[in-house]
Amino acid sequence: MNQRNPAISKGIDWSLVGIYLLLVAIGLTAIFAATYKEGDPVLQSFLRFKTDYSKQFFFFLIGGGIALFILLTDSKFFAATANLGYAFGIFMLMLVFPFHSNVKGTESIIKLGAFNFQPAEFCKIFVALALAKYLSRPETDFTKTKSQFLAAAIALFPAAITILQSETGLALVYFSFFLVMYREGLPSIILLIGFAVAALIVATIVIEPNILALVLTSIAALVIYALRRQIKRNRGLLFMILLIWALCVGVQRFAVPYIFKNVLQKHQVERIYDLFGKDNPYEQVKEGIKAEDLKKKKESGTSYNVRQSKIAIGSGRFFGKGLLNATQTRYDFVPEQRTDFIFCTVGEGFGFTGSMVLLSLYLILLFRIVTIAERQRSTFSRCYAYGVAAVFFFHIAINIAMTIGLAPVIGIPLPFISYGGTSLLTFTIMLFILIRLDADRQMVLR
Repeated sequence: MNQRNPAISKGIDWSLVGIYLLLVAIGLTAIFAATYKEGDPVLQSFLRFKTDYSKQFFFFLIGGGIALFILLTDSKFFAATANLGYAFGIFMLMLVFPFHSNVKGTESIIKLGAFNFQPAEFCKIFVALALAKYLSRPETDFTKTKSQFLAAAIALFPAAITILQSETGLALVYFSFFLVMYREGLPSIILLIGFAVAALIVATIVIEPNILALVLTSIAALVIYALRRQIKRNRGLLFMILLIWALCVGVQRFAVPYIFKNVLQKHQVERIYDLFGKDNPYEQVKEGIKAEDLKKKKESGTSYNVRQSKIAIGSGRFFGKGLLNATQTRYDFVPEQRTDFIFCTVGEGFGFTGSMVLLSLYLILLFRIVTIAERQRSTFSRCYAYGVAAVFFFHIAINIAMTIGLAPVIGIPLPFISYGGTSLLTFTIMLFILIRLDADRQMVLR
């Protein structure tokens, strides 16, 4: 009688394993559809690992071995080594500075022979574990500002290092860990302030500076008039309103222009302005580009990827053109179609139906992870599970949004689908650590 090894199978959530295998299979199929050339010996390619789809399959095999090792590991190991792992992750990030290779504008990659390794991608695992470790400590009182500040520092310190490596897009992923902190008691006002700042930045891009300053001043005047009675009783309220107004104007007038000119890279600023159909004003002033030249550059520059991606997805219609019949993706009309824009390969090849199947699998995955998080006895396991859910959600939402023109192109992969060994291994390890912790969900880890 064929029985599973109880040491491995006991308590394992096999639905997550099944969703993982389905997503990896879809990813391999999409990479194959995007990169296969007529006449390529498919079987030999898989055996020699010469093509992108065979290399991805190779990393899937490695990931499978690591997943099996994780399932055989005691859950206490992950809690006990969380801080050590975080230190190791920071060490790997620091190694990038002396040993990095410049690949497509980013300096966050270390070349290991024929393969590229991106520590900033891999470090998300250690941040999720370290944050869970900190939040689950008995002495951590997350209602205090000091504890909230330290938790934010754990998440954002790797992000700051990643920005220095010209990888701003991936650095933004670390902000997703604020969702974990929110679940554990971070005041809603902090998230509201974050969204307000984001809205102000968007307004700075969309609205002419003088008009926006006038709008902000008008809003402040209306608030002061509406609260005039409270202000008479409490002069500090007036000071607070004026301070908020001054900060908003300062962000609009000085902070955003400084970031766009000195922090973000040129192509990143162009992508942000392309999203809103605006020309990059800093490029015009700095380089003196003529209007007609700027228009030609815009038509063939950063907005080209998104435009071709939307054409590819739209051409798939309801049922798609078929696995190897897609024209936009197969003939390289869409740049980076195997990595950042892999979703358009699914959209063109399998149409609306295939895209909805993929999105449904992602929704089931996220819902299942949140369900698992809420059934944990251990705060450590719950926080880690929410960390996994937050990272997955950020990657899925932003990647798909940028392929259809609803978010700027920031170059982050689609989990289990996009080509990339570091990405596939990272998401595999994150998911299977969660599966291992969930198998021991009655255990209290610290």
